[in-house]
Amino acid sequence: MSEPARSAFMPQEELIEKTVGRRHMSIGMPHDVLDDEKRIALTPEAVKILTDAGHDVFLETGAGVAAGFSDREYSDNGAMVTDMSQKIYGCDFVIKIAPFTREEASMLRGGQIVISFMNAATMNEETIALMMRKRVTALASENIRDSDGMLPVVESMSEISGITSVLLASEYLSTTSGGKGVMLGGVTGVTPTEVVIIGANTAGEYAARAALGLGAIVRVFDTSVHRLRNFQNLLGQRLYTSTFHPQVLQKALKSADVLIGALSTNILMPWFYVTEEMVKGMKRGSVIVDLSIDTGGCVETAEPRAIKDPIYEKHGVIHYSAWNLPSRVPKTASIALSNVFRPLMQEISDAGGITPMLKFNTGLRDGVYIYNGILTNEALGQKFGILSKDINLLLAAF
Repeated sequence: MSEPARSAFMPQEELIEKTVGRRHMSIGMPHDVLDDEKRIALTPEAVKILTDAGHDVFLETGAGVAAGFSDREYSDNGAMVTDMSQKIYGCDFVIKIAPFTREEASMLRGGQIVISFMNAATMNEETIALMMRKRVTALASENIRDSDGMLPVVESMSEISGITSVLLASEYLSTTSGGKGVMLGGVTGVTPTEVVIIGANTAGEYAARAALGLGAIVRVFDTSVHRLRNFQNLLGQRLYTSTFHPQVLQKALKSADVLIGALSTNILMPWFYVTEEMVKGMKRGSVIVDLSIDTGGCVETAEPRAIKDPIYEKHGVIHYSAWNLPSRVPKTASIALSNVFRPLMQEISDAGGITPMLKFNTGLRDGVYIYNGILTNEALGQKFGILSKDINLLLAAF
């Protein structure tokens, strides 16, 4: 049924309330300053939907170019393209991908809604303090949940990371990239390569699908039998699975050609599933891709690297540990992110603002790390020694 048709059957009071509650917003999309961040939060098509709904969208010049979207495409779909950063950071709603820097936080006008990845590992106290002083409400993309309790941004980026990790491992096993010259997978008469995956989660699932599709032998480790059982059901076939036992994992790693780490640890107290001693026991020329490097990593020898310089060798093993792997395929990643952010922004508008939305949307509430200038994320509070408040108690006062 069309919107006008639905409105015809609404009680008049409900129709008035819906019309009054809707809030038109100015939305700013900055050009991320990090060299290795190429994604953008909204595609030109998403901008068209938002501008048609009455919102003003401002794009900083060149913000979508790295993802394959020109300024012309955005302007043709209703965006106002400008090279004035202050105009972008002065909007009601500022949305970007990379965590805010101190310089970016200083340009915020205050009292706004801002959304980006939080990345507690790299967030600094000065930036947090600035955002608190400006009384913004800040949401961490990676912590927002949907109505099913899932993390839609994390899930979509994990799918991309899982598949990309196998493609990368395949490339770095080849001699052209300094590898030992084996093909990831198997051909007739040749023993298949072995892939060990740590983590029966979304990233692990898509890595396993890609590796199995190429014909590799896949072994999956996780701390939960329940997750391993679901993992096998999702893949629809039997494969080697094991709960985490260091001795069993060490034995599997000795014959592995590829290790993909997809299981996150506590960012404040990192604990490594794969120790340096285990890495020393791996075959020379094997490949490690640590997908959880942005949350502390699960391989002791992995270190956060930029996409422009992601490779290094340690103990004869090739390591790839760039923190934002989806930026290798920024157009695909941007479309996936836009599919999450565009409806979310429209819902906030329809609710009449962020506070009414947070009152009934617990999933969005999970993403808030600063509410109206008050820190609400316990992990950040512990990291910087700042008192954090419970978002549920704060909302009860508004």
